[in-house]
Amino acid sequence: MPYAYGTKEWEDAIAGLMSTSLATEKEPYLMGTPAWIAKYEQLLKNDELYKQVAATWEGTVVLHISAAPDLGLDEDLYIMMDLWHGECRSIRVVPKEAGEAGNYVIRGEYARWRQILLKELDPVKGLMQGKLKLKGELPTIVRYIKAAVRLVDVSASINTKLLDSLTPAEVADFRSWLSGLRAEYGF
Repeated sequence: MPYAYGTKEWEDAIAGLMSTSLATEKEPYLMGTPAWIAKYEQLLKNDELYKQVAATWEGTVVLHISAAPDLGLDEDLYIMMDLWHGECRSIRVVPKEAGEAGNYVIRGEYARWRQILLKELDPVKGLMQGKLKLKGELPTIVRYIKAAVRLVDVSASINTKLLDSLTPAEVADFRSWLSGLRAEYGF
């Protein structure tokens, strides 16, 4: 029986999955997987610069990665960061309904997120140029630009394997694996 998002059982199960994945998988971590997200959460929770520049910022920031079926991502993926006054409470893959309800939802195609991770695209410039779409208050993001930039810098520091580097067989395996996770964890 799948876990119900938002319950203590779901949170405990997803936290356990992330911890196990981080402990058992080797770098580079595949972008958006539990190991990658666990590494991001770990790094952000321990990042002193982020704590300083985000000391008065609060809310949920959602990275909405649009579906890329050719890469094994058959449905949109929502990665939610629960941020509170310089503290990263958690980072989780969440169902669409929860993702769309975030305080700040930044939507983009996989290619744009790839550019951001490789530091080829500044996310604020991407928003201004329409390469990324924002649901939420742009003035708040601009006011906390140093915190937003630090979120990107920390994610870019992860040794990441990108989806477009997968072989066709790996794409098939990723698709099957992700489908199983979605069924079990409801995202």
